[in-house]
Amino acid sequence: MNKQITRRKFLGAAGAAAFVSAVGSTATAADKPLKILGIACSPRKGMTTAKAVQIALDAAKAVNPRIQVGLIDLGGLNIAGHSAKPPADDFDAILPKLKDPALGGLIIGSPSYFRGMSALCKAFIERCGPLREPRTLADKPVGVVALGSFRNGGQELVIQQIQTAMLCFGMVPVGGNPPAYQGATVQSTKDEISADEVGLDTAKKLGARVAEVALRLAAK
Repeated sequence: MNKQITRRKFLGAAGAAAFVSAVGSTATAADKPLKILGIACSPRKGMTTAKAVQIALDAAKAVNPRIQVGLIDLGGLNIAGHSAKPPADDFDAILPKLKDPALGGLIIGSPSYFRGMSALCKAFIERCGPLREPRTLADKPVGVVALGSFRNGGQELVIQQIQTAMLCFGMVPVGGNPPAYQGATVQSTKDEISADEVGLDTAKKLGARVAEVALRLAAK
């Protein structure tokens, strides 16, 4: 009889411990930080592209305490495009940040040069090639912030180009709530974006949307 009671107590305690462990692991997973990285792809460090991306990141961070953000400003960095044997350059320090298991999504910003993404943005995306196998960025949201000197300065084309490229990585392109249907479209006038209320609103809504989608996808 005593052996049976002892056995019951042992099994009960083991079951309770397993339940607590399962609940604890679930709670821990739900509380883990989720990082949104912003990539400013203007050759001009700290200028309007970086500022617009930071505005989107700030909006993303405000969505949920789990969201952590970080800005990678490529301005002034030496990043070559794709080649069979990529040279050792500044991209080497960026790649580990993109491989971080806590990465939940990206916000990529680029100025519109001749109605297209910057050469630096193209080089950055090309150098992300190692992330295709294994599919490190797959099933994570990506939003795009595009800047132009005019209201219709090619921003939508830049967004489309970057989104199309990131589909090669299995990422999930997202826009924002209206009017940021495709992404953020910001007008830069004389190196200033503060007067563009509509554009800044699209950046904020895009950032929030990227965070919301990142949380939902991470929950799955």
